[in-house]
Amino acid sequence: MVKLRLKRCGRKQQAIYRIVAIDARSPREGRDLRKVGFYDPIKNQTCLNVQLFSISLKRVLNLQELFMIF
Repeated sequence: MVKLRLKRCGRKQQAIYRIVAIDARSPREGRDLRKVGFYDPIKNQTCLNVQLFSISLKRVLNLQELFMIF
């Protein structure tokens, strides 16, 4: 199953998070399937690639519906 997660990047005390599509079984810092955007909590700035986000979100929803059937 694929999830959208925040992956921590940046230096100590200056964290920046990447928004990634990642396999649910892999750890937070594991290999991501697709980079969707980033979030900077210090500057309160978010950047999303809307096309990649919608594709990843559709993939997540389709897989969840598939597993709910079984």
